[in-house]
Amino acid sequence: MSDSEEPRRMEKMAETGKRLNQDERLLSMVRRLRDALPGDSRFGDPLSVSGSKQSDQVGRRISELSAERPGVLREAGFSALQVWQALSEAQGRGKGEVECTIVFTDLVEFSSWAVEAGDEPALALLRDVAEAIEPPVADHGGKVVKRLGDGMMAVFADPGDAVEAVLEARERLAEVEAPGYKPVIRAGMHVGQPREIGGDYLGVDVNVAARVAEGAAGDELLATDAVVEALEGDAVSARKKRLFRGKGVPKDMTIYSLEA
Repeated sequence: MSDSEEPRRMEKMAETGKRLNQDERLLSMVRRLRDALPGDSRFGDPLSVSGSKQSDQVGRRISELSAERPGVLREAGFSALQVWQALSEAQGRGKGEVECTIVFTDLVEFSSWAVEAGDEPALALLRDVAEAIEPPVADHGGKVVKRLGDGMMAVFADPGDAVEAVLEARERLAEVEAPGYKPVIRAGMHVGQPREIGGDYLGVDVNVAARVAEGAAGDELLATDAVVEALEGDAVSARKKRLFRGKGVPKDMTIYSLEA
């Protein structure tokens, strides 16, 4: 092969690689594979790579490099990290030493309303919501770990206290309103052993709690079977959520809707 043909060959290989990387059939196949692999199949979003673990740091880098042109290589990279994270958690690495109940909440349809209402009314509402839902957390022995826009993450030593805090917060929120919008929260919780680092909590157990919250309807509190088992003897009604579809939640985990 002559020196003049080598650049053309390399250019063709690069074009073929780009074409394969953007092939919709291959991309769909890899994404389906991720659903079947162990771990959080949505690993790579801001929630799942916010920690300081090596897999989180690599995940953030992949996300940054491929943000504008997601493709097969991006999904394949996240697939490997997804399995790596799951195996690490299964072997006890990345786990904390203290069991706690992790709670996530957010406001239903807040973003759509805020776009129309504007910044000032949205900010005023968020302050009112915080004043309604955060005091019950402290009153029941919990701690607000962080505020997530229109939601929050909190941890409790006891799952019964966590349930009571969410139900009380829901009642207090009923008294809050804004022009054209009635705030309603959805919530999810899970019992696990996340790592506490710098006041934040990280790990698969945190991701599971967040994904469970995402699957809740307005005014609904969803919990994993680990929570329900720990609540045995508490005055809480647990109804199995049969149509729950939460990516990142283990398929053998049962989800329940809780009421007082």
